[in-house]
Amino acid sequence: MKFRQLKEGIYKTVFAALAYASLLFLVGITVVLFKEGLPVFRHVSAVDFVFGKYWYPTYEPPDFGILPLILASVWVTVGALFICVPLGIGSALYIYELATPAQKSALKPAIELLAGIPSIVYGFFGMTIVAPFLQNVFNLPVGLCAFTGSLVLGIMATPTVCSIAEDALNYVPRSFREASFALGANRWQTLIRVIIPAAGSGISTAVILGISRAAGETMTVLMVTGGAAVIPMTFFQPVRPMTSTIAAEMGEAVIGSGHYHALFAIGIILFLMTLVFNTAAEIISRRFRIRLGLGR
Repeated sequence: MKFRQLKEGIYKTVFAALAYASLLFLVGITVVLFKEGLPVFRHVSAVDFVFGKYWYPTYEPPDFGILPLILASVWVTVGALFICVPLGIGSALYIYELATPAQKSALKPAIELLAGIPSIVYGFFGMTIVAPFLQNVFNLPVGLCAFTGSLVLGIMATPTVCSIAEDALNYVPRSFREASFALGANRWQTLIRVIIPAAGSGISTAVILGISRAAGETMTVLMVTGGAAVIPMTFFQPVRPMTSTIAAEMGEAVIGSGHYHALFAIGIILFLMTLVFNTAAEIISRRFRIRLGLGR
């Protein structure tokens, strides 16, 4: 009996230590991010930093305006949204409602397998296959642009949206479907008017996490978006999102310089954006669980 209690105590201590270690790492990263990023505001005001139109951090005097980088991230993320939402939600609905058991057992693991492909592979595929193809089709001066980045990021985010949306559909209690059939609704009426609304919060969570996945991606956008830190006017223009700016310039920034602190400040903006997305996803997901009586 004592040995069993001792073993349970060890398990409890180990898992508690792991949980608090994760929290400690998160707090440590956040503290370092703000400690290294906030000093940039000795060189530029917060308004000029966020809304400044020019990013020339190595010029003398330097320009630390990140509006072109923010707009590039927004353009690429919104473009990816138009790709991953129809593909992800459509795939989830097909797997849930139309696929045979054999198709379901093959399709869902195959789609989820796409999420395991390293982002460098997506970037290489986009740079060598997708960009030249789009350049020829649309007669562009260069294929590395916001549209290429949106297309590749949309494909990357599709498994996230599909997997979470399909899980949300499966969480809808079977009694909902049976009650709908009992009232005389057919299969499509039940799907459109009962199942999808009941899973709406979960599907919304899937979309938000897909957006978060696209907004935080670094390697792929570094390889396929062209790297031009200018305010984008069209989808077929080279751009430089915030993530790729940090990855491309951190190696050349002198530690302690304004450029160095500005890159960390960009990280703060990304951190806050991702925090908003994840908080929204958690709130919507909680509403979904409460609505279906699954607890908080």
